[in-house]
Amino acid sequence: MHAIKQLWRFGMDQALSCVFPVIIFATLAFTKLVAIPGIPRYDLILIICLFTQFMMVWSGLETKDELKVICVFHLIGLVLELYKVHMGSWSYPEEGWSKIGGVPLYSGFMYASVASYICQAWRRFDLAIYNWPYSLFAFGLSVLIYLNFFTHHYMVDLRWVLTVLLFVVFWTTIVSYKVGERVYRMPLILSFLLIGFFIWVAENISTFLGAWTYPNQEHKWELVHLSKISSWFLLVVISVIIVAQLKEVKRTRLPKASDQTISKS
Repeated sequence: MHAIKQLWRFGMDQALSCVFPVIIFATLAFTKLVAIPGIPRYDLILIICLFTQFMMVWSGLETKDELKVICVFHLIGLVLELYKVHMGSWSYPEEGWSKIGGVPLYSGFMYASVASYICQAWRRFDLAIYNWPYSLFAFGLSVLIYLNFFTHHYMVDLRWVLTVLLFVVFWTTIVSYKVGERVYRMPLILSFLLIGFFIWVAENISTFLGAWTYPNQEHKWELVHLSKISSWFLLVVISVIIVAQLKEVKRTRLPKASDQTISKS
């Protein structure tokens, strides 16, 4: 019975942490089924995303500090989208007033929603990370991962080399999370993999709802290739490292805690 209660609490906290992503999915589904005269679909999605972001902060579901982090991810994601669409990795075939370089501005919110989930889960589950590697290693690795999303079009794809480096750098790093009064722990690398897998599942739903289209989906929807899990895994790594480093900067401004621990503070 206790295990069922814990699972229920875990599921409820996860659901609350996913409010922003769920609203985006609901918006994609709604706008696929219902067209509002005079407003292109991509622009309607952008309006709903902006309103949702405003309400998240206004209602207290997100803090102003979390909003700053989310805006950073919006910009990181938008830059990546502009480049990938230019290179033909995927496309946004519908018309829209808010498209720049073939990319609708709402696309940045899909990356921002991942950041929103990480920030909210961090707070709701009282996350703490132990044995965090040197900031130079962690942040440097995230920069290399992000650059590889661009450079692999011109040179060798280093994703597997970077993945090996991740295991080396974060091998002893543990994340703890709290469900009710009980604290659980898992390797941080495992949490990267789990989040990456569920984002891949969400990506399949998104492409089915027409959020964007891969070249092999232009004529008929197909399952997103399993290799994309590795891409999302690496993107999650960037997300968690940036959030953790920002929390570390904030922590150093507060009364001193353990040097190897990054908490929710």
